[in-house]
Amino acid sequence: MSEPLTVTDAADPRLSDYTDLTDVELRRRREPAEGLFIAEGEKVIRRALAAGFRMRSMLLTAKWLGVMGDVIAEADAPVHLVEPALAEQVTGYHVHRGALASMERKPLPTAAEVLTGARRVAVLEGLVDHTNLGAIFRSAAALGMDAVLLSPDCADPLYRRAVKTSMGAVFSVPYARLDPWPAALGTVREAGFELLALTPSGAEDFTAARPHLLPRAALMLGAEGDGLTPKALAAADQRVRIPMAHGIDSLNVGAAAAIAFYAVNHG
Repeated sequence: MSEPLTVTDAADPRLSDYTDLTDVELRRRREPAEGLFIAEGEKVIRRALAAGFRMRSMLLTAKWLGVMGDVIAEADAPVHLVEPALAEQVTGYHVHRGALASMERKPLPTAAEVLTGARRVAVLEGLVDHTNLGAIFRSAAALGMDAVLLSPDCADPLYRRAVKTSMGAVFSVPYARLDPWPAALGTVREAGFELLALTPSGAEDFTAARPHLLPRAALMLGAEGDGLTPKALAAADQRVRIPMAHGIDSLNVGAAAAIAFYAVNHG
C-alpha cells in the first residue's frame, strides 16, 4: 500500500510526469520517449490497471481519496495528494475529475501480431485529432472490431485526450502502426483481408456491397475533411460509402466509423 503524500510545490520533481498536460507538442515528444502516458479519471485509471498497465504514480485531490481507496491500497507506486489549485498549476487545466495516473507504456505489437485471429479491423490514415481517434476506438470496441491499424502520421492513441474520449477503449482494442505507408497495407492483404476504402466518391453503397459476408474485412478511413489519400484509395480492393439523404455527402469521421463498423459486422 502507498500512503498518500501531500505535495505543495508545483516545481516538485515528483510531479514532473504531470506538467503541462495541455501542451500537445511537448507531450507528444515526452510521453513516448519516456515510456509513459496519462490516465485521467477513476474509470479510465481502473481500466488501464485492469488491462495490465503498470502505474508509475498517481496525483489526487482530497475528495478522491475515498473513491480511489482500493486502488491506493493495492498501488506499489507513489500517490501524490495536492490541492485543486496546485493540480491546475502543474497540469495547465482544471482537473475536474480530480484523479490522474502516470502509467507505463507497453511495447507496441506488430501489424502481423494484431491481425492474427482477427476478422474485422479498422485501418486509419492521417487521423491527427485525438478526440476523433478516441471516439473511433470506443466505437471499435463497442461494435466488434478486432484491431486498429494506424498510418505512421496518425495521432497517439495513448495521448490523454484520446484515452479520455475512448473511456479506456484504447486499452482493450489491440493496435499497431503500418509502416511504410501505404506499402504496408500489403501485410493486411497477405493476412487474407479485403481492403474496403470508406469514401463518398465512386463507391458502392454498404447495403449493396454486403461487407458483413466477407471472411475478413479491413475498413479504411481517412482524416476529417480530406478523407483517404489517392495512394490509399488505389491500394484498396473496393470502395464503399454510407447511403445518405438530404444532399449530405459526408459525416464526421467518428460518426462515419461507428456506422461503418456496424455495417461491416452486421450488414
